[in-house]
Amino acid sequence: MRLTAYSVIVLALLLPSICQACLWDSDTLEQERYRFPEVHELIVGDFVRHSEAYYRWRIEDRLAKPLEERTPMDYDDIAVSYDKLGQQDKAIEAIHEKIRRFSSQSVYESEANLGTFLIHAGKLEEGLVHIDKAIEINPDAHFGREIYQKLLVEYVLHQRAAGAEGLPLATSDGENFAAFLSDRLDWSVTNRQDETKKAITGVLGMMRFGHYDSPILLEALGDLLMSQGRDANQLAAQAYLRASAMAEERAAAAAYFSKAGKMLEDQHNMKLKTLQSELVEAVAAADEKFAQIESDESAWAAAGENVDQKFTSKYYEQPLLRSAQLGLVSFGHWLGQNAWLFGILFVLLACMWGIRGMYRWLKADLAEARANPPSP
Repeated sequence: MRLTAYSVIVLALLLPSICQACLWDSDTLEQERYRFPEVHELIVGDFVRHSEAYYRWRIEDRLAKPLEERTPMDYDDIAVSYDKLGQQDKAIEAIHEKIRRFSSQSVYESEANLGTFLIHAGKLEEGLVHIDKAIEINPDAHFGREIYQKLLVEYVLHQRAAGAEGLPLATSDGENFAAFLSDRLDWSVTNRQDETKKAITGVLGMMRFGHYDSPILLEALGDLLMSQGRDANQLAAQAYLRASAMAEERAAAAAYFSKAGKMLEDQHNMKLKTLQSELVEAVAAADEKFAQIESDESAWAAAGENVDQKFTSKYYEQPLLRSAQLGLVSFGHWLGQNAWLFGILFVLLACMWGIRGMYRWLKADLAEARANPPSP
C-alpha cells in the first residue's frame, strides 16, 4: 500500500508538467486551421469548384436561348464564364450588352462584374471606377468583399508607384498588404485583430470565387495571416509557398520561398522542407478531387445533360458533410484547449485516491497496533 500511495503522489507531481507539454500543440497546423477555417483548403484548392468544361457548356446553354428570353442573370452567367476561361474581352463585351438591354436592372451586379473583368484584364484604374460604384450601391454585398478587392487593387497600384517591379508586391514586412490596410483604414490596437480577420475573409472570398491560385491573392493572404502572430505562422508560410509555386518568374518564386522561411524561424519543430512536402501532397490530393469534377462535367456536357442540375445534385451536398466534420473538429479543439481542466481534475482525483489509500493504510496499522500491543 505504501508503494501505491507513493506512486500516486509522484504521478500527481509529474502530471502538471505533462499537461503543459501537451499544450504545445496550440502552434500546430491543425490548431491554426481551426482558428482560420478553410484557409488551408483554399490555399491548396481543396474546395468544390467548376471546370473549364462547365463554363464552356454554360456559355453554349445560355446563348442557345432566344434573345428575347435571355435574362440579366443569363448575361452575368455568360460574362463570368468568359472571365473564368481567361477571355476578359468577351466577358466585358457580354456585360456591356447586358447593360444596353437592361439598363435599369441588376445595376450592382453589372458594376461589380465589369469592374472585376477590367481588373483581371489589367485595367486596374478603370476597374476601380466600377468597383467604387458597386460599393456605393451595395456596400454589404458578398459580406463586404468588394471593399477589400478595391483596397487590394489600390495596394497593387501603390506598390508599383513606389517602385515595386513584379512580385512579391511587398518590399518589406513593414510595407505589406496588412500594413497598408492598417494605415488606410486607421486600425487601432484594440480593433486590429478583428479587422484583420474581416480582411482575411474578404481575400478568401476573392480566392473562392475568383482565382484561388493567384500569387497576388496568396501573398495578400500570407501578409494578413502573418500579422496575426505565431498562431497563423504555418498557414502564412503555406500561402507564400503556394505563391512561390504559382509565380512565373524564378526571382519571384525565390522571394516567396524566402518569405515562407521567415515564418518558421522560431518554430524549431517545423522545417520549411517538411511543410513544403506536406503542401505538395495536399495540392495533389485536391487536384485529384478536382479531376473527378472535370470528368463528371465533361461527361454530362457530352451527354446533353443539364450540367447545373447534375452538379448541384452531386456536389452541393458536401457542405452538409463538412458541417458535421467541423462539429467534430470543434469538439476535438475544445477538448484540446481545455486539457488542463481534465489534468487538474485527474490530479485531484489521484490525490484523493492517494489520501484515501494512505488513510486506509494508517487505519490498518493503527488497528494492528491495538490488536498487538508491544510487550512491556
